[in-house]
Amino acid sequence: MLAITGSTGALGGLVAAALADLRPRLVVRDPSRAPDLGLDVFTATYADETAATAALEGVEVLFMVSAAESDHRRQEHRSLISAAARAGARHVVYTSFAGAAPDATFTLGRDHHDTEVALAESGMAFTVLRDNFYLDVLPFFAGDDGALRGPAGSGAVAGVARADVADVAVAVLSDPAAHVGATYTLTGPEALTLAEVAERAGAATGRRLRYEPETLEEAYASRRAAYPDAEQYQLDAWVSTYVAIADGSCATVTDDVRRLAGHAPRTLEQTLAR
Repeated sequence: MLAITGSTGALGGLVAAALADLRPRLVVRDPSRAPDLGLDVFTATYADETAATAALEGVEVLFMVSAAESDHRRQEHRSLISAAARAGARHVVYTSFAGAAPDATFTLGRDHHDTEVALAESGMAFTVLRDNFYLDVLPFFAGDDGALRGPAGSGAVAGVARADVADVAVAVLSDPAAHVGATYTLTGPEALTLAEVAERAGAATGRRLRYEPETLEEAYASRRAAYPDAEQYQLDAWVSTYVAIADGSCATVTDDVRRLAGHAPRTLEQTLAR
């Protein structure tokens, strides 16, 4: 028995649709948004350990899509992991972030590291899919004026297509025993500077895009001005996205997508064409 979280979102929805013939159980916060795949749908939030435990009873393998960004995501993830262990799950496949570490430049990578630690302590088998930033999303860092602004310098990012992450997840979930204890870093075929992202994404979408570097101070100031109610953790996450590109944290290209999904990772243009 397989359970999938996040099926109301882009990544989890792709995985649920691809594995529908395995009759996975969908665990969602809002059943009205669950994909219409004829599958059993259970309602639970990550933070509600009692409901999550009930939803996962009888589940052997859990595909755990990381929760939405928040200042309490670590607690939510630990609650779901505890629920899975209590329910008797044997294996968790988790979507983490490339370079997850307690001191990761990208601040949310530290949250992912905490979740990986929780999995290691849970007693369950686990597989970690460390995704780079999504190629699907990078062009949408641009404002209404077409400028991608941030302190990324001349650093590069080996962004990955969300569809490639889904393909890898499907491969792993189709034969989970073969991937126990493995950590995979999922990237695209190349590392691009944000100037290259702007040029190529603009050509692919017909939108005039450009990259405008900011200093760290300018980045915080511009985001505080645009989002005066944003909490500090969110500001740190936004700004550190660019800093992680600047310092090379996200520049390493791997062949894990090709090895696991059985095809070359999608380019930026191929990703946007979808």
